[in-house]
Amino acid sequence: MVRTVDVKRGSIYISAEVYDVYFKGLEAVIVLIRDGQLMILPVRQMAAGGCLLKMRNAKGDRVATAPDVFEAHGLHEFSEQGLEATWSSEDGALVVILGDN
Repeated sequence: MVRTVDVKRGSIYISAEVYDVYFKGLEAVIVLIRDGQLMILPVRQMAAGGCLLKMRNAKGDRVATAPDVFEAHGLHEFSEQGLEATWSSEDGALVVILGDN
């Protein structure tokens, strides 16, 4: 099954389904961009910091806002829907290829 996320100007929109599979019960994630890949890492302890996973609606969709991360990579205006997201056991992160944008 293909799972996707949406990115819009520094915010990452995560469906309730994707949240339940990879981040269930968590309130924060760490957002990194490396080598054209968006990496979303679960934060198990709030004291570790990270971006809040804010609930968007009653369905349970979430949004994590990290404009500083995108801006640091010249991607502050990047917007794309339906980006394929895959889990990387090696990185311990949900990985999204951003492409050459």
